[in-house]
Amino acid sequence: MLDKKDCKPNASVIIPVYNGEDTIPQLTERLLKVLPDLFDCYEIILVDDCSPDNSWNVIKSLQSANPETVRVIHLARNYGQHNATLCGIRAARYEICITMDDDLQHPPEQLPLLLNEYEKGYDVVYAVPKKMPHSWWRNLGSKMTKIVLGKIMGIPIREIGAFRVFRTDLRNAFANYRSPEVYIDPLLAWGTKNFSHVYVEEDKREIGESNYSFAKLVKASLLILTGYSTAPLRFASMLGFIFMLFGLAILIYVLIVKFSQGSTPGFPFLASIISIFAGVQLFTLGIIGEYLARVYDRSSDRPPYVIRETADNYEKETDK
Repeated sequence: MLDKKDCKPNASVIIPVYNGEDTIPQLTERLLKVLPDLFDCYEIILVDDCSPDNSWNVIKSLQSANPETVRVIHLARNYGQHNATLCGIRAARYEICITMDDDLQHPPEQLPLLLNEYEKGYDVVYAVPKKMPHSWWRNLGSKMTKIVLGKIMGIPIREIGAFRVFRTDLRNAFANYRSPEVYIDPLLAWGTKNFSHVYVEEDKREIGESNYSFAKLVKASLLILTGYSTAPLRFASMLGFIFMLFGLAILIYVLIVKFSQGSTPGFPFLASIISIFAGVQLFTLGIIGEYLARVYDRSSDRPPYVIRETADNYEKETDK
């Protein structure tokens, strides 16, 4: 743990809240027990992502009971976990940001492990669960998404998650970011490559169910690839070049057969070749279409979130 004799840092804990009325009171209580031993000043920022349950009233009561340490923000509609997290990051007042989920799977008691690693000079430290707590198909989807993120960010860490500690000033790298599609991890990579991780015990979810399905995780991987990387376009170019060589080889084959046997293969052969090349063309067009969709999203100037209400002195801003 951090040496209490040393000057302790200040931190903002950011928690996006969605269907968290049954979990967020316990999580807040545990944080309020852990944080005083780690930081001189701290705040807990609870961002309600327009949850359909009673989360907003619950977190408002938490703020009323802890007005000096708890801040709450209510978004105008459901924008997504990363959008809500971005809102909290931009609202943070202290030099260290800590992000975590509201479902009690990220134990606050593990924070000293992350902070000890952070104190070694890293800009971002991830908490990697020693054992994945979800079903195998959920774990597979999560693994795919994290591998994609690791490749895009150019870092060796393959276990990227929502439980992280990082320097707040990294947000300067994406201060002007405006897009409805938000993923925090590649945005952090815009400001640093100095990442690390520690292994922690992650609890199983006892209340409620995860909002992420396998299909949503695959969709997230696709959005991350086309929103923060040119790798798919390069893959499409390479694929086109390979099939150009394949087509050239077929042409040579047909000419050899024509001059040696006097006839060329019939309709099945021709139909197969047409199908292969048509499939490749449609596939590459699909990749280009995904990039056009990302360009449209960003050029439409839609904000990543809009704040409806706050229950503290945080200045309401609807254009960030």
